[in-house]
Amino acid sequence: MERPNASSSTAIMELEELDPIHARQESHSTTNKQAPSVSGRSLRSHISSDSHKDDHGGDFDRNETLPSPTTATEPIETWRSPSGNMYKLFATFWAFTIMGMNDATYGAIIPYLETYYDLSYIVVSLIFLSPFVGYNLAAVLNNTVHLKHGQRGVAFIGPVCHLIAYIVIALHPPYPVLVVVFVLAGLGNGIEDSGWNAWIGAMANANELLGFLHGFYGAGATVAPTIATTMIAEGGLPWYYWYYCMIGFAFIEACTSLHAFWGATGAVFRAAHPRTTNESGSRLKEACLKLPAARVTWLGALFLLGYVGIEVALGGWIVKFMIEVRHGRPFASGMTATGFWLGITVGRLVLGFVTPRIGEKLAVTIYLPIAMALQLLFWLVPQFYVSAVAVSLQGFFLGPMFPAVMVVCTRLLPKHLHVSSIGFAAAFGGSGGAIFPFVVGVIAQAKGVQVLQPIIIALLAVIWCLWIALPKMPRKRE
Repeated sequence: MERPNASSSTAIMELEELDPIHARQESHSTTNKQAPSVSGRSLRSHISSDSHKDDHGGDFDRNETLPSPTTATEPIETWRSPSGNMYKLFATFWAFTIMGMNDATYGAIIPYLETYYDLSYIVVSLIFLSPFVGYNLAAVLNNTVHLKHGQRGVAFIGPVCHLIAYIVIALHPPYPVLVVVFVLAGLGNGIEDSGWNAWIGAMANANELLGFLHGFYGAGATVAPTIATTMIAEGGLPWYYWYYCMIGFAFIEACTSLHAFWGATGAVFRAAHPRTTNESGSRLKEACLKLPAARVTWLGALFLLGYVGIEVALGGWIVKFMIEVRHGRPFASGMTATGFWLGITVGRLVLGFVTPRIGEKLAVTIYLPIAMALQLLFWLVPQFYVSAVAVSLQGFFLGPMFPAVMVVCTRLLPKHLHVSSIGFAAAFGGSGGAIFPFVVGVIAQAKGVQVLQPIIIALLAVIWCLWIALPKMPRKRE
């Protein structure tokens, strides 16, 4: 113990007997929640294990009660550092390819589901609405999965949900069973969407990497309607034969994802993402209910709700629109959906390098009005080929928006909220791919499928306003 000497400038050092470390830790925890810090990290994280008993004998996560660290010097991950990231990226790219196939298949098989099950627009639209339940389950469970099981949990739950769903669909069960099982597909998509976006969004060169990640989503969405339409329309095969292919793809996804992220346990995740605020309790509640993080979380979630709704509604109903309103042949109309998803893929790859150079905020502010102008061209010029080209170009400018939102959220939020906030926004936003295509189907039942165009225009205007409302961006991290 140190005390000043009244007669000189020197200090007299007195040794104080040290208590046993466990006793001191228990005493300190009862008097002060702010644990001592060693090299900027809580002393508790050095002397305690990942799981401890609380006063009532139950397990709790020490990381959920950690104070703010005094320093923040952790290096930013890159696509090749630490070792193993390249393989992990490959696994996430393949997972997003499956997600794109899953979402784009709806539009390709709608005309055939109508005939096979003898359905109306409203009833067939339920295949869009049922994944909404899965996505919202993912929004709620995402943070818990990461804290308890880490990215290994994401790598297991997502592919297994896909695999079970596709096996059941391939058995072409009664339509109500089909609707229910699409909930599982939505849960798989939502868990992976949130987990892999949060992981890659925190890396160096996140715009470019997320552009590739979502480019693979677009590639899957491009390939799926092409193959499915060829098998059904040209090959004369039943619609559910396509899901035999999806079973094989999902099996590969399960193997690669689990192998890549097997070591990414809950303990590893908690150690890498300690709290950086003095808040306590659920990180999801902090991200969604406490300012300023809640503003970013909800603006991002609502933006993605509208954006994914636009993406899936256009991709899902474009085939029906081109057949009934533009009077195209089934195969040519199916290729229009391919053109739209191809535009999204190319836009994510190309504009992923342009967006960070002009700034995410400005870039999306420019891309959205261009997309609106192309949508007006698609709507007001009743020519098949004009519509096909316009919707492909629209996909090009819509492509980089999802990655841009992920980057913006990582830069506006502290690291410990990335999974909670970005995961919630991605999963909640993904439910837009269920809600708005269903709404289009309900309105189309009464007014015809041509209602697709004004609905898309209105959604584009709404998400532009939400984007403008986001906080000012900080300087780019080097």
